[in-house]
Amino acid sequence: MKKFALVVGASGAIGNAIAKRLASDGWSLYLHFNQGRSKVEQLVKEFTQAFPEQEFLTVQADFASQEGADLLAPQIYSLQAIVFAGGHSYYGLIEDTPVEEMDKLWKVHVQNPMRLLALLSSKLRKNDKSNVLFIGSIWGEAGAAFESAYSAVKGAQHAFVKSYAKEVAYNHILVNAIAPGLIDTSMNGHLNEEEKQALYEEIPLARAGTVEDVANLVSFYVSGQANYITGQIIRINGGWYI
Repeated sequence: MKKFALVVGASGAIGNAIAKRLASDGWSLYLHFNQGRSKVEQLVKEFTQAFPEQEFLTVQADFASQEGADLLAPQIYSLQAIVFAGGHSYYGLIEDTPVEEMDKLWKVHVQNPMRLLALLSSKLRKNDKSNVLFIGSIWGEAGAAFESAYSAVKGAQHAFVKSYAKEVAYNHILVNAIAPGLIDTSMNGHLNEEEKQALYEEIPLARAGTVEDVANLVSFYVSGQANYITGQIIRINGGWYI
């Protein structure tokens, strides 16, 4: 039997790395994108050649829209794991943050993921064990100046993980979050080299993490070796926030 995972945000840097790791682990994948069609189509091409016994499907939906989850759910059939790796940040004072941006952050990071789980939970319940994973953030716990709105929605993700884990434990659905610290992606593109070096000095391991670091932890969670872990926010931040 093929095991299927949905990677929401597979066209992003972290989602891309997660998809590559899961494909190498033997998973068949639904690769979600909004605007990055060419990136996920390239992944499908690579995966199909490398892993011919697995299936790889592209699925599209805009999570910034009210109907994002409702448009994505009908594209999903057999399902054993969901990884929410999509999203965006917003850098600026809260007084300068447009209401439209606040609404977009909420829909992308919280509302549509919750709605999608409501629509797909019956598929997850069919398995002996299923996994739901959110890629949260250090700022969901510690908070970040100039990223208050982003910190708020990541904190909401973390709170949802703790609640939903209790709600579906009886159904053998494990729900967890991975909270990365500074990861080397374009999301940190607003930082210049001097600012990055200043951050490295605050991090005990003195470097940014890689997307592969995050993907490796996702792989462990869905591997069957973490079946007594649920409702947890696992930090992967080089010791920056403990």
